[in-house]
Amino acid sequence: MENVIQQLLDNEDTLLMLLIAGTVVICSLFSAVTKIATGMARERTRREIAAYIAEGSMSPEQGERILNSRQRA
Repeated sequence: MENVIQQLLDNEDTLLMLLIAGTVVICSLFSAVTKIATGMARERTRREIAAYIAEGSMSPEQGERILNSRQRA
């Protein structure tokens, strides 16, 4: 293991490519997690609005207006 690390440190081009590849992978993972969290939050909001409409504390028009305004933002 130490031999592999020493070879990477000696060969700067390989180390640079490894760092770039690692950065791309980490950024991709963060992006995926962010999109998943955003989608889950959006779906939770839609369910809450549907519940308010079902219980009668909000009209369907108000719910539609709220959902449409969030899509534009």
